[in-house]
This record gives sequence, structure tokens and C-alpha cells, in this order.
Amino acid sequence: MPIQRARSLADLYTSVADYDLVLVPEAPVASALNRRLDRPQFGTFATTPRRLAAGRREQAEDRTAFLELADTVDDSWKALSYAIGNVLQCWEHHGQAAGILEYPAYDDPTTRTVVDRLAARQSTSQQLTEFTVDADQSVAVVGLPEFTELERSILPAEYDTYPLLTDDTFDYPAFNIFRSPSAIVDAVVDTIDEESADNVAVVLDSSSQYSPLVESALEAADIPYYGGPGFIDNLDVRAVLRLLRVAYRGSETTVSDIAPILSRLGTDVDIEHSEKRLAATDLPATAWITEVCETIEGRTFGSLLTAYESKAGRTLDRLRDELESLGLHDTVVTESRVSDLAFYLDFYEVPVDRENEGVLLADAKSAGYVDRQAVFFLGLDEGWTNSAPQRPWVDTEAQFDRYIRRFQRLIQSGSDQYYLVEDTAGGQPVTPCLYFEELLEEPFERFSDLESVRYERTVDGNRDGFAKTAVEPPVESAPIETISQTSLNNFVNSPREYLFSRLVDSPDKDYFREGNLFHDFAEFYVNYPEIIDTDTLSEVVDVMLEEAKPFYPETDRMLRRRQYRIGLETIVEYLDANPPTAPADLPPAGEPDENFFASYFDRPVDSPLTERQFTNPDLGINGKIDLVEGPTALLDYKSGSKKSAYDVCKQAAMDPPNDTINYQAIAYLAQFRTHQPNAELSFSFFHFLETLDDAITGDAAVDDTLTIVSYYPQSFDEFVGTRPAYEVLLDGYKDCVATFEELGFGGYSDIMTDLTFPDTTERSALRESDFADRFAKAVRQETSDDVDAEKGADQAIRALNGVRKRNFFKDDLDQFEEFVADRLTEINRYRAGEERFPIEGLGGEPNYRRIDHRDMFLEGSR
Repeated sequence: MPIQRARSLADLYTSVADYDLVLVPEAPVASALNRRLDRPQFGTFATTPRRLAAGRREQAEDRTAFLELADTVDDSWKALSYAIGNVLQCWEHHGQAAGILEYPAYDDPTTRTVVDRLAARQSTSQQLTEFTVDADQSVAVVGLPEFTELERSILPAEYDTYPLLTDDTFDYPAFNIFRSPSAIVDAVVDTIDEESADNVAVVLDSSSQYSPLVESALEAADIPYYGGPGFIDNLDVRAVLRLLRVAYRGSETTVSDIAPILSRLGTDVDIEHSEKRLAATDLPATAWITEVCETIEGRTFGSLLTAYESKAGRTLDRLRDELESLGLHDTVVTESRVSDLAFYLDFYEVPVDRENEGVLLADAKSAGYVDRQAVFFLGLDEGWTNSAPQRPWVDTEAQFDRYIRRFQRLIQSGSDQYYLVEDTAGGQPVTPCLYFEELLEEPFERFSDLESVRYERTVDGNRDGFAKTAVEPPVESAPIETISQTSLNNFVNSPREYLFSRLVDSPDKDYFREGNLFHDFAEFYVNYPEIIDTDTLSEVVDVMLEEAKPFYPETDRMLRRRQYRIGLETIVEYLDANPPTAPADLPPAGEPDENFFASYFDRPVDSPLTERQFTNPDLGINGKIDLVEGPTALLDYKSGSKKSAYDVCKQAAMDPPNDTINYQAIAYLAQFRTHQPNAELSFSFFHFLETLDDAITGDAAVDDTLTIVSYYPQSFDEFVGTRPAYEVLLDGYKDCVATFEELGFGGYSDIMTDLTFPDTTERSALRESDFADRFAKAVRQETSDDVDAEKGADQAIRALNGVRKRNFFKDDLDQFEEFVADRLTEINRYRAGEERFPIEGLGGEPNYRRIDHRDMFLEGSR
């Protein structure tokens, strides 16, 4: 079916002007007809059935009924609200209050009580049930198919009907496609000023992101509007409700939980405290809220509201009135009553007094007509689709027909209509409102499949997009010369995550704080092993518990004490068994960071082996090495789970990058290589908490905490002919050992001199390679029949390939240095504004589990 053209109000008024009474399905249509009245009228001319029966503007009957019954019915507020909603809805569709009792599934004591109470009070529905239109009046009914059974019950025996839709077709305007909701809102607000605001309406899904965007944009432009945020959207109301809720969260409440309250009170705290527990945080800004939480049981709702008003310097008279209406104002606060209040404010729309001037904001799901000259329709997506109530008394087909009729009239509101939409969001097509499927004869999946234009703002006649004029000439920033391995990991995963990680501070986290304390202890122990004994180790544990206290509940204290003790003892055991020694040509390091335990024990830490900071512009990297173990060995302390050497090398892949990128080992080995270019080097990850479970049973071994990755100063092809490679073959598979023991190093070296190991790590590709064939033949020729040379050669290839996948070689570090240089070039190009920092990294879509600022991402290229 095509879109039916809505009947013009001028034409409709001409048709009904001579009637005594005109009944319409919704108040805006009645108001529009009444404004066109050009003759004296005694009594009502155009109105809705409910307004006619009640003699006043319609009120939210479900809310007023709830307020009257809440104190007199023993059921929970949720159960009472559910019953009221069902009774009123069934009454509307059935025509009688007791109609719901015909459905056994809904015939219960609560529903019967609600039916009796609502029938006995002068509710709008009861007045509508009892009302009849004077038979002496001439009556016109406009849009009869949109009337419910209850509304039809007041109609006289004789009346004339007039449709709101004609048989003509409405040629809808083209959809204007924008790149983002913010671009849509910018385009709307740019066309409105304070003088034209009264002629403009904006229709949107009130639960969508468009609503707050439009409201904030209009406020920023000082353009008046009405019909927007509701009572629950008031920030002070939300702050009071949050204060009541967090008071019952106990020790799990964090500083971030109360951040909106602090904001309304005109204060804030550093982001580093965000994830600390409120009860264990001694901050002046949070002291008042802590006191409220500790004394909540003795307060009434009214006294808490008074305390908030005094602290905020604002009065909340409307919230106080609502508390009194609910019978809560003088009631002692309890957790269940807080839940009741939260339910009420979330479920019911509390009336808000506002001046009806400026831009009209209309909800797409409830409006059927907007009487403004220019109307902007934002989104027009799935959020505009109403779902028919799934109740046995609702004729879903008839209800859908009402919805689609109302939708057709709505999108024709105004003299000028503008459809502003997105075609894609989050990389996915935006689905148009489902009513279009019924109304448009052409097939489509997205707005661009229909008549549409892509909208870009023009600047000086050029389509330059949403350009901005710089207030001052741009400042040329110096290019970045080095990058840390952490920032490199972020950038390769997602350049935009890298950007935000540099711009936005992040809160302290428990694992960061604990990890730093373990690192500081390890550094301190290298400098002062003589200070740490059994007693001081217990003291260190106590200090760590106190420092980490804001991050965990008191019930975790014993578990963490055990964990800290085992971790510290493991560090001590390893360092005692492997005391570090300084290389002869140790490079200079930067200024040392503050060490917590150095300050605690009042000792300086000045070992050249610990916390070695470096900045190397030639390599393009900077970092901090936890421990220089010796002339060719580096070590890094890790509190997380252990990974194998294979995983470490796999995470350092560059083309393409791994899903869990980590370039720490290869970056630090590249730095160490600059000082010992011809030496075999090693990098160890010391997972000092890896053996927690074994330590409890007494089976812990320090060697199980280590992951060691080596660097060999030659290409892998050169390495396979060396004695270290040969030694690997003598310490592996059975047939391999037998074969190469018989062959000897000399024979093995001679064979490898004439062969080139394939540049692949795929086992099947290696086995099928020319190298494998020639290698097996050569080994077979040089060994006796006493060994299985064929199988031994195959096992040798597997063993050598395993070495390659668990270590780094010269080519790997060379490639990494080129890789870093290319990334720095990209970063500086983005920083210069040549391109925007994209969301997707080198491997395509980022690993979102490693994204900390996901809520700041706009999808696509925005």
C-alpha cells in the first residue's frame, strides 16, 4: 500500500465547521481545529473523547490511579502497577472495567481490587464510560478507525465521519543521509534561531541518542524548546536517587559510583581514585556522601532530601511533592522503599511544569500530528516502530492499523518536512522504520536504496564537509621520535585507542597498584637484600595490604595476605639464587622513578641494574627495563598468568599482527642489541605469582615461574648450521637423537652448508619442501641402517622449526626496527592532521577486549 496523503487541516475544518461538536483521536488535531474557528462557539467545538468526558485536559491516568491506591493496597508497587496498567488497557479496548475478569490468567485478588477501586472513583475512564454525547448536538467524528472501544462508547446514535487520510498518494521527500547523529543535529540547529523557534518541531525517538543531542545543542545555542526531558531526567533528581541506591551497596561502592553526585554538588576527584572503594577512601570531597551512607538507616526520605538541598544549594520542591504524594516523605529510608521509589520514577512519567514556547520536541511513538510550519524528522529507524501490546484483549491487527495510520499522518506534519537519517551506524546498515515496509512498494534494505541524497555542509560553495575555522593559526608540533612498547601495542591494535590513551587519564586499578608494589619491592631488594628478613617481610605484606585496601573488600584480606607473602618470598628466592651482575658497558639510564619501599625504609635506590629507563631515537623506542640480570640477560617482573616462549614470539608478529599484540620482549632485546650487537641475548618474564597453588602444597619450583626468550645474532638459516642448533637435536625426539648422534656435528654442519631452510613455519609446507627432501636424502646417505634416518630427519626439521617459533633472530629484530619506523611515520602523519586516527589497526578490526576507551569511539571513519 502506498503512503496515503493526510487530509489538510484547512480542508478538514471547512468540512466540519458547521457541526456543534467535533471529536478527534488526539489533542493536537483538536487544538489545530480550534485555532481555525472563525465564529463564536458556545461550549466545546473540537476535542477528544476523554477531554470531553472529563471536562479537562487528559492526565496520565495510570499514574494518578497508582498514587491513589498505593497506600491502600498491600501488594508490592510493581504488582499494583502491573494490575493497574492491565485494567486500564483492557478497559480501553474492551469498553468495561470488569472486562479483564473474563480472562482467567488475569483474574486475581490484586486485579479485582483495582477493578473495584477504579470503578468507584471518578477516573477519566469511568467518566468516559458513563458519558454520552447530547443527542441534540450535531456531531462529526474525525478519524473513527483510530478510536478505541471505550472512546466509541460515548458516540451518539447519529453522527457523521470524516477521514484523516485521503485516497491520494503522498510523495515523501528525499531522505537526507548524514554521516552521524551529531551531524544531523548540527544541521537542524543551524537552521533555527530564537525568532523562528516557535515555527519548528523536531520529531524523534525520545529514547534514542538524538534526544539528549538535540536538547544540549538547543541549550548551547540559547534556543528555547519544550517537550523534551522528563522529571527523571533532572540531574538533581537522578543524583538523589543514586545517593539512596549507593547507600545500600555497602563496601562495594566505588568513587566512580558517586561521580554524578559529586558533579551535581560542584566538586570532583582525580580519576586515579575512581575504582577505589568509597568506604576505604579518605577524601574531603567524598566525606559528606560517606557520612550519608553510614547513617542512612536513621534518616527519612524528607530529611535526606533536605540535606541534599542544603549541600547542593538548590531546592527540589517537585521531588518533595512527589515524595509526599507517595507517602514516603516522612518514612524512614529502607532498601525496599528505595527500590519502590526507583521503580516509580523509572516507570511513570511525572508531570513537569514548562513554558510551551520555542521548538517543539515530539516523540515519534506517541505523536500523530505536529502543527508546526517546519518539521524535522530525525532517525526514522527501527526505534520509531511501536509494538502492539501482547494481551488477549488487544486486537493486534487493529492496533497495528492504528499505528500505521498515525505514522502516515505524522510524517506529513508541517508545511515543510525534512527527513534526516543515517545510512550506516557501527559499520552496519541502519534499518528504516518497519512501517515503510508496508507503505513503500519498492524493495529496500537501507535508506540509500530509496530516494535519497547524501548531505554535506557546504563551506564557501565547496563541499568540504563540516569544516571548522581555526580560532588561531595551527601550532606545528614536534614529531614523536620514540614510542613505548605499550603505546606501540595500542597503536597497532587501534590507532584511535592509542590517541585516547594519551589524551585521557585512566583510574588506578587494583592490579596496577599491586603490580607496582611488587616491582618496587623487587627493586628495593636488589639494592638492600640485608634489610629483608622474616620480620620485615611480614611488615612489607602489612604495608601492601594497607596500600591496596581501597580496591578490595575486607573479606579478601586474608586471601591477599597469603598471595602477597608467597609473591614476595618467590621474588626473594629467585634473586638470592640469581644475583644480578652488571655488564661492562652498561648504557646510561634516565632519572629513577620514586620507589614506595625506598621511601618507606628511608633508603635511596641507586643500583644501575634496576628500573633502567631508556630513550633511543635511533630505534624509535623508549621504555624501562625492570632488571639487568647480567651482561646478556634482561628480566621483567609479571604478576599475571604465565605465557610460553612460543606465545611471546607469536604476540610479536608484525605481518599480520597477532590478535593479542605484545612487543615488549622484541623491543627490549632490540634496545639491548645496540650495545652488544654480536652477543646471544635473553629476555626472561618472571611470573612470581605463577606457583601460588603449588606454594600452598609445598611443591613450588622457581623455574616454573620463568619464560625465557633468546636472541641469536644471525639469521635463522645461518643458525641451523651451528653447534647450538645441533645440540637441540640431541635433546629431543628419540629417532632424532639416535640419527644425529651417529651423524655427528661435522656431518650435520656439512649438510646444512649446502641447504637453505625454508622461510615458513607451517609444518606441512616444511615437510613438502625441497629442503626436507634433500635434507632427508643427505642424512640417510651419511648414516647406517641402524637408525631411522627418514624419521630422524623429519623430527629434526620439527625441532629446528620449534626453535624458530620460540626465539628471535637477527632478521626478526631488523624487521621490527623497520616496523617501528613505519609506525612512527604513520603516527606523525595522523598528528599533523593529514588523516584521522582510524579505529582499525594493521590487522583490521581491533581486539575490543584490549580497548579501554570504547565508549569514546565513533564508528566508521568519524
